[in-house]
Amino acid sequence: MALKNYEIVMVYSLSKGEEAVESLKKKFTDLISKNGTLGEVEEWGKRKLAYPINYEAEGYYVLINFTCEESFPAELDRVINITDGVLRSLIVAKGE
Repeated sequence: MALKNYEIVMVYSLSKGEEAVESLKKKFTDLISKNGTLGEVEEWGKRKLAYPINYEAEGYYVLINFTCEESFPAELDRVINITDGVLRSLIVAKGE
């Protein structure tokens, strides 16, 4: 199977504290590492949201670049959707 480059931006909830953000970040970087090749991880940090999500005005932003098979992003998205503490995420396939 061909490998493709992807990037994901995730916004974590700050309601449960910094430790929860760190554990979520570790959970997803480990999951990506198991199923592909982890690239650069950029922490954009705490930022004000454009509009409240679940009554929260701020979120913790992380950008992760990775390479994997084409089937993995759908599974990653499924895991994100059932994980508490993730306010928003967007997975994008990067052009060659």
